Amino acid sequence: MKKTSIIIGVILAIILGGIYLYRSANLKSGEGEKTEKKIDDQRGEKSDGIKMNARLQKENGIVVAVAKREAFTAVVTATGKLEANADRIAHVSPRISGQICSVMASLGDRVEAGQTLVTLKSLEMADATNRYRLSQTKFDLAQANMTRIRSLVEKKIVARKDLLQAETDYKIAQTELQNDQERLSLYGTSLSNVNDKSHNKTSLSVRTPISGTITEKHAIVGELSDPSKSLFTVVDLSSIWVVVDIYEKDLAKVQRGQSATVTVDAYPDLKLTGRVTYLADVLDATTRTLKARVEVANPERKLKPEMFARIELAPPATMVMTLAVPEDAIQEIDGKKVIFAADNSNEKFRPKIVEVGRSSGGMIEIIAGLKEGEHYAIKGSFILKSELKKGELEGGTE
Repeated sequence: MKKTSIIIGVILAIILGGIYLYRSANLKSGEGEKTEKKIDDQRGEKSDGIKMNARLQKENGIVVAVAKREAFTAVVTATGKLEANADRIAHVSPRISGQICSVMASLGDRVEAGQTLVTLKSLEMADATNRYRLSQTKFDLAQANMTRIRSLVEKKIVARKDLLQAETDYKIAQTELQNDQERLSLYGTSLSNVNDKSHNKTSLSVRTPISGTITEKHAIVGELSDPSKSLFTVVDLSSIWVVVDIYEKDLAKVQRGQSATVTVDAYPDLKLTGRVTYLADVLDATTRTLKARVEVANPERKLKPEMFARIELAPPATMVMTLAVPEDAIQEIDGKKVIFAADNSNEKFRPKIVEVGRSSGGMIEIIAGLKEGEHYAIKGSFILKSELKKGELEGGTE
């Protein structure tokens, strides 16, 4: 009996030991599965994925594309503001002093080169006109006298010395007339106006030297004006400057004559092309930036001074072919950058962690995590992310 009890005890011990070992093995197996699942989750490659047929993809705006290499450039971006082209600005003022008697243009008007903006009454103008007319009379007399004496010399009626004197008087009168003509031209009036008998010799027209838009007006009827006072500022906005700050790290990628693309918030779909026309020689010690200027054609005059603008500079020499995807294709999950890779049927998606590099023109470089030729969601990745999060919540609830 005692021997039988011992045998039964041994059998029970073996059975209990087997049960213990079986449970231990199962526990370890479960922990391993959890660990593998955790690693799998960290890599963003869940085996179940997100299933979505072609109809649902279309309804949700999901588009699948093949990963491929793109022409990628080391684009330099900068922000700044628009300024009037300083080479196309004119401050209109009279050449001599006078009283404003009429104003023929106002703020915001479009004016053409040579158009009269103001008329003055000027004593200096009257004096210059009188001197010119007197010089013209002296010249006419000297010319007539020289012609008469030359005829008499040919007939041997007078001596040749009289002709020499007449020629000298003619040249003196001619020089005086030329001086008075240049004076009137300097004052801004034409000889045709002065020679017109109906012309008011005290009147002086002030004209704009360029075509453009009046941005400043200081002309008031009855006020006295002189060359030191600007009556109007005329700006030609058919060309405009974009002044930007280039960071020190980007200076090697920027040079004069380089092409630039300009965009403004007011017209987000408008892209204008300009060229870098100026780079400052001194770096700003506080911001560590360099002033640069891009000149842009503005034929429709949509761009206005003081608008904020962005530029992109793309040196062709730095262009390389690299794997790149649209920025919208990339989502962030648990602090990781991921894309949604599609299987061969393009109806099942799973997130893949990727390492990203430079960005340019809405594209972002993929350094690791995606291979050329793989299918991925180029559009609608946010919807897939939402579906993934929804599945996780439902799984957690269960």
